Amino acid sequence: MTLTHIIPVLRMFDEAKAREFYCGFLGFTWGWEHRDHNGPLYAGVTRGEVQVHLSEHRGDHRRG
Repeated sequence: MTLTHIIPVLRMFDEAKAREFYCGFLGFTWGWEHRDHNGPLYAGVTRGEVQVHLSEHRGDHRRG
């Protein structure tokens, strides 16, 4: 098995603040988003070849 790239999924708590930080401060482009019936947001941002997924889903990314 050969791994070619990894896309981290990072927790976000506020969409507006996430957009401000990733797009306004770090220079990413908000690429896509998915939300079921006004539920938690799952989105992707890119900058060049770098991709990061952002999630509002509760229970994602538990410590430990």
